[in-house]
Amino acid sequence: MKRFMLVSVLTVSALASQAALANPDLAKAKNCMACHAVSTKLVGPAYKDVAAKYAGQKDAEAKLVAKVMKGGSGTWGAIPMPANPQVSDAEAHTLVKWVLAQK
Repeated sequence: MKRFMLVSVLTVSALASQAALANPDLAKAKNCMACHAVSTKLVGPAYKDVAAKYAGQKDAEAKLVAKVMKGGSGTWGAIPMPANPQVSDAEAHTLVKWVLAQK
């Protein structure tokens, strides 16, 4: 039972740590905020607009992680989004989950 509790505490702690990174600080650290903002369009769309566009789509996270990692174009206009080599796969998932949670 003690071992189960320890594993549970460590798991919750790890999840809380990941959630703590899922905020504007991680986006700033990875230069996402150079082109995006939470509620206003800059070079790219506002994160709240991205969240609204992809709301309810089961594959939204996978689509957006691919765009963060590989770049993309045409979804939001003529300006392409470059790939972000500074972002790991795990960080991309964390960032995308945060973006999709914006209202």
